[in-house]
Order: sequence, then C-alpha cells, then structure tokens
Amino acid sequence: MNRLTLLAVGAAGLTVLSVGPAFAAAPVAAAETVTSCGSSGLQAGLATRVCADVTGTTVEFYGTVGLAGPPSPGSPAPAPKELFTTLSTEVVGTNPPVTQTRSVIFVSSALQVRGAAGIAPCGSTVRATFGVASFPWPAKPVVHEVTIAC
Repeated sequence: MNRLTLLAVGAAGLTVLSVGPAFAAAPVAAAETVTSCGSSGLQAGLATRVCADVTGTTVEFYGTVGLAGPPSPGSPAPAPKELFTTLSTEVVGTNPPVTQTRSVIFVSSALQVRGAAGIAPCGSTVRATFGVASFPWPAKPVVHEVTIAC
C-alpha cells in the first residue's frame, strides 16, 4: 500500500471509531455479500423491515419502509408523510448500541435508511433495531440479528 492509501484507511478508521466503538473501519473486501432480513412489521401505517449485508466480517444494516399493501384501484396516491426513523446497531454483549436518528419523507415508493458499515469479530452476534414513527403513530421497532461466521 502506498502512503496515501494508508493515510486514507487510517482516517476512515478513526472516523468510524469515533462514532461508536462497537465497530472498526471496514476495509474493501473481495468476499461475497450475503443479505438477510428480519420479519416485517407495521409502523406508522407502513411495512418496515431491517436487513443486513454481510461481507466477510463487515456488516451493514439498513431499514426499509414501503406501503403495507397495494393502493385501492382508482384511489389517489398517498400524501407525502414525514417519518422519524431510528436505526440502532450493536455487537451483542460488548459496547452499548450505536443509534442513528433521521427524518425522511415517504411518498409512495419504498425507501432504505442505511446505517454505518463496520467490522464485527468472528463468531459474534450483531443486532439491529429499526423504528419508524409518524404522528400519531409511535414506533414499534423491528429487530434482526446476524452471527458472523469465519
């Protein structure tokens, strides 16, 4: 590696570590990515789910939001809705969860709320919780766990 690449990797590692000590910087990996998702739930009148992309020991969680079902024929398109999302990730049994909150506007097409990618130790279980709230509905978070195989 040249000095510029080492400096960039070191800076990325410091940035990720300052956000949450549960994950380390995620290097570029050539391994195959495996995607898995937890059970869907209804939050704020919408279908939600939390998923994980695992590449080697690198994990990235993201929440998905979509319509709970198809609109009735001839009905108008749903009005835009402001959603307050919370995505928490943690390596089970180590540091406390790292939580990211974000406000997004849902129109009618599915959207993803992505979290930070990080490295988890071999054999560890990583858990994510995704909650969506919109007045007058509170969040009823969905959960997904993955175990890092090596």
